Amino acid sequence: MAASLLPYVTEPHGRDLADALTVAGRSCSREELLGAAGAVAGRIAGASAVAVEADASLETVVAVVGGLLAGVPVVPLPPDSGPAEKEHILGDSGAELLLGGGGPGGGPASGPAQGIEVVPVDPAERAAWTKPEPAPEATALILYTSGTTGRPKGALIPRGAVAADLDALAEAWEWTPEDTLVHGLPLFHVHGLVLGVLGALRVGSRVVHTGRPAPEAYAAAGGSLYFGVPTVWGRVARNAAAARELSSARLLVSGSAPLPAPVFRDLELLTGQRPVERYGMTETLITVSTRAGGERRPGYVGTPLPGIRTRIVAEEGAGIGELQLTGPTLFSGYLGRPEATAESFTDDGWFRTGDIGAVEPDGMHRIVGRASTDMIKSGGYRIGAGEVENALLDHPAVQEAAVVGAPHEDLGQEIVAYVVADGVTERELTDFVAGHLSVHKRPRRVVFLDALPRNAMGKPQKRLLPPA
Repeated sequence: MAASLLPYVTEPHGRDLADALTVAGRSCSREELLGAAGAVAGRIAGASAVAVEADASLETVVAVVGGLLAGVPVVPLPPDSGPAEKEHILGDSGAELLLGGGGPGGGPASGPAQGIEVVPVDPAERAAWTKPEPAPEATALILYTSGTTGRPKGALIPRGAVAADLDALAEAWEWTPEDTLVHGLPLFHVHGLVLGVLGALRVGSRVVHTGRPAPEAYAAAGGSLYFGVPTVWGRVARNAAAARELSSARLLVSGSAPLPAPVFRDLELLTGQRPVERYGMTETLITVSTRAGGERRPGYVGTPLPGIRTRIVAEEGAGIGELQLTGPTLFSGYLGRPEATAESFTDDGWFRTGDIGAVEPDGMHRIVGRASTDMIKSGGYRIGAGEVENALLDHPAVQEAAVVGAPHEDLGQEIVAYVVADGVTERELTDFVAGHLSVHKRPRRVVFLDALPRNAMGKPQKRLLPPA
């Protein structure tokens, strides 16, 4: 029989706290979680796939763990997804059942698609589950990724990949059962669900999901390990009182998007520690990270995790290029999309991340951005949008920044910056960047906005920016 994916849930391990798992103020022990998940597993066993209304609730965790126990692929549904997106995910995944989890009532967060049966989830229910653990290559999750074009694709995440990734992160971050993990991230992404819930359940640490990632909630939780995205850490850094309450934490981990250097420095000033940055994708899980006991540099995401190999494929003479990687944490393909799966790998079997990066002589990785939107070719120069964005964010008047390349007759592309700022002119910002970076990296145009368009994880959505 394969080793358990969640050993601290399915097997007795030391003391089991009554609040081993807390979500939005509601708590349960690991034994209670196992009993409730066992009841779900008994109802869904044999299904080809099940969808879960993945809001921030105990019901969501019970439903996901129930699917993992039963060996049924789990399809997390964003609770704010519209009817068309939901219908696509349900239809494309082949989910036979929808596990309700829209809060204390256990009902779905939004209306189910026509023709799919809704299965209630009750955290107070108890049933034993004694069936064998599925094989490591069996699909644990089908996570939908939304690219810049086309409908979202379902990435098939094997159980073995989840286990390998969580074990590697436990080693890198010195994550133990003595930790209390705190975060308020969405439970339909790798960051919030796989790392932020399954990670704690595999390691055996206590986990507190704050419902929403508010600085005050983070400060009140008393954790030793905190997860956040740059938007969250930016809010924490602007709330000095809340930030100082995190000074007793062991690690502050940032991911899902590059952490701006000014936020990195503010967190260090207010909490007394440098945040840990890491890199990953839905298709690869987390593959590169700085270490709990290692150097943490602003703008760098660390070195490959155990078992992961990386390489930079760059044009001759260029210091940056596409990051490609291989290792045990990779997905097994896109559901029903063999051509898309084949296109995502090189002829020699390396995964094409589509991200542009560089590796320093000491092995530290730096991510510049997406090849499709963040590599700007202007006047014969290759310029990473992230470098220019960080320079803009160093200006005290700038709160947010997004940089793109726009077509230009003479240069090929010109650098255009979209900023949220007060009391500063376009000329002042272009001169500021030119004074911090090479002159050819200065924006040719600056567009002022009230806010940048962002997704649920706080990533700027450059394709939604208005025309310059």
